[in-house]
Amino acid sequence: MPNTHFPPKGFSPLPYQEAVNAALVCTKCGLHATRNKVVFSDGPVPCDILCIGEAPGADEDAQGIPFVGRAGKLLTQMLLSIGLKRPDDVYICNTLKCRPPGNRTPEPKEILVCLPFLVSQVDAVRPKIIVLLGSPAMKTILNPSEGITRIRGQWYNLNVSYQTQPVRVMTIFHPSYLLRNPSSKEGSPKWLTWQDLKAIRKELETLR
Repeated sequence: MPNTHFPPKGFSPLPYQEAVNAALVCTKCGLHATRNKVVFSDGPVPCDILCIGEAPGADEDAQGIPFVGRAGKLLTQMLLSIGLKRPDDVYICNTLKCRPPGNRTPEPKEILVCLPFLVSQVDAVRPKIIVLLGSPAMKTILNPSEGITRIRGQWYNLNVSYQTQPVRVMTIFHPSYLLRNPSSKEGSPKWLTWQDLKAIRKELETLR
């Protein structure tokens, strides 16, 4: 069970509301020129469960709320399947707070620019469990040497600056990937994700 550290050296959390205010007017990368709304978060602070996705899509960019499009509706169903109701029971955010044009994959420099906001979110939310939705979130938090197919479903201990006890972290497939792979047969991404969700529920009950 590997251990990793967050935040990276050189990053200190801003007070939460200061981070929100700074994100809303951020112009540190080119995405500010094409966004409609900054998409900061959805959910309570603090919260036992923190879900981190990739970046806003078109629906999120229009509404200013993460995971409200097709992938978001699936995520809501996934969470409900293990007894977690949005927005009361889970805090949701993305590695990027602005939509990349055409929903392209976030660039490393964009993730780096947004990282201080994510650091502040983790520090303020103080979750017992972090669920990483997809590869960009996995790389941002865990920076593993292996890909998501090897990492997903495994528990990691994340050593955080605000407490001595590590946070439990699991990577699962992004809901948009599951939409593209709808099969539920044993061994499929959807089937594997259900196993992961049950493990997350069990771990949450243990930690509570």
